Amino acid sequence: AEAPAAKPSGAPAVKKAEALAKTADIPVGGGTVFKDAKIVVTQPKAGEFKAFTSVCTHQGCDVGSVADGAIVCPCHGSKFAIADGSVTAGPASRPLEKKEIKVDGDSIVLS
Repeated sequence: AEAPAAKPSGAPAVKKAEALAKTADIPVGGGTVFKDAKIVVTQPKAGEFKAFTSVCTHQGCDVGSVADGAIVCPCHGSKFAIADGSVTAGPASRPLEKKEIKVDGDSIVLS
């Protein structure tokens, strides 16, 4: 009898778990790497949120941080633009793959 009761109350929790972050967690002109989700979310300008895979296109390392308007991979120093994921410094030669997100209230969710 407990399992059916857990499902309805679990439904909102599942919805909440899909939220990657709160909009306030993503700095303007910067971003945040979500290692577990393999996603980096950026806010190139106020109110504009972008998301990309956090897997570097060079050798598959996870990018480590967002600094000075760039998504930075710690393995070999590749950098990607926070606005579109394009390569701003090698050795990576391909942009980070874009991920679809949407802003739902103050939450950022994968769409």
